[in-house]
Amino acid sequence: MDDTEILALFRARDEEAIEAATQKYGAYCSAIAQNILGSRESAEECVSDALFRAWSAIPPEIPQSLRAFLGRITRNLALDRLRELSRQKRGGGAAEQALSELSFCLPAPGSPQEALEEKEL
Repeated sequence: MDDTEILALFRARDEEAIEAATQKYGAYCSAIAQNILGSRESAEECVSDALFRAWSAIPPEIPQSLRAFLGRITRNLALDRLRELSRQKRGGGAAEQALSELSFCLPAPGSPQEALEEKEL
C-alpha cells in the first residue's frame, strides 16, 4: 500500500490506516526510537504513541511525506521520553520534597531575647 492510500484511510478515519502505517513504517519508527532510547520496550511505546498522534493530526494536516511525518513524531516523542528518564535519574523533584519535609527544623523567627521579652510582657 502506498502513502496516498494510507493517507486516504487516515482521512476516512479507517482503523486500517494504523495497521497499514505500522506494516510500512513500524520498523523505521522503531529504529529511530530505539537508537534514541536504547530500550526496545520504550521504543515500542513511542511508536504506538506516534501512531496515535498521527491518527489525531492527519485529518486537519495532510503531510507531504508520511515517512518523514511519522519519523518526526517518533523522534520528538523519544526525545521527550529520554528527557523524562534523565530527569528521574537526577531526582525528579525529590530534593524539593526533602527540603519541604525539613521545614519544621528551621528555627522560629526572632531571637531568644525577643521571645523572653514577649513572655515577660
